[in-house]
Amino acid sequence: MNTPLSFEFFPPKTPEGTLKLRQARAQLYDLKPEFCSVTYGAGGSTQEGTMATVKEILAEGQEAALHYSCIGATREGVREQLSQLRAMGVKRLVALRGDMPSGYGMGGAFQYASDLVAFIRAETGNTFHIEVAAYPEVHPQAKSPAADLQAFATKVKAGADSAITQYFYNSDAYFRFVDDADKLGVHVPIVPGIMPITSSSQLLRFSDACGAEIPRWIRQRLVAYGDDVASIKAFGLEVVTDLCDQLICAGVPGLHFYTMNQSAATMALVRGLRAQSTPDE
Repeated sequence: MNTPLSFEFFPPKTPEGTLKLRQARAQLYDLKPEFCSVTYGAGGSTQEGTMATVKEILAEGQEAALHYSCIGATREGVREQLSQLRAMGVKRLVALRGDMPSGYGMGGAFQYASDLVAFIRAETGNTFHIEVAAYPEVHPQAKSPAADLQAFATKVKAGADSAITQYFYNSDAYFRFVDDADKLGVHVPIVPGIMPITSSSQLLRFSDACGAEIPRWIRQRLVAYGDDVASIKAFGLEVVTDLCDQLICAGVPGLHFYTMNQSAATMALVRGLRAQSTPDE
């Protein structure tokens, strides 16, 4: 399996979380990722933690991508931060609108992620590789699938190099999205986001919040397992391995794993996929 890999982390909030993430990263680096991305929360609530985690990843000799949200940002503020990121050695950004904090008006110089992408390009040329988000099953706040697809095309045409999708468990949704984007003239790599299944309650909660669809048969199996964690993990490994295999066979440009700051599930997935692929002889 020669498909490029990348891993996503969130900034830990406790010293214990920081230590656990360091240990998880050390194990995941054995899988030779292309880069590791670090998220941050609504309104930049964890931006300091994001920067600290990105600095650690860079110091560990890995390429780091920083999630950059434009909600409430000013042009001068973004300009200064781009200069700081360049000085740090950051070469990748995941440009996002970001979540609206409760009670927050639009405000700021940037209304959409496409505005941020265009600004970064105008200010820094090709200094940064810019990723944007894609939603094969439609962004939960989109007015319609067509409007969501058009918004994605606008982000890419503003200067994005590639895209990472929200996670999904129906490969047809991804393939249809890529085809529809192609018809709109979007030809950048669209990397599928992969969420390992290790906890049914956590997955159901996340999916309800972000609009990711869990096929009915998967949902029912997870519910039926109840608190049987071993069965949930074994079933999750089987389901997600099959999904990744379908994607790899179709020639996707990469796989981006939402690790949840854990290493075991992602390592099991990748090692299993590599074990079942044999080199050409």
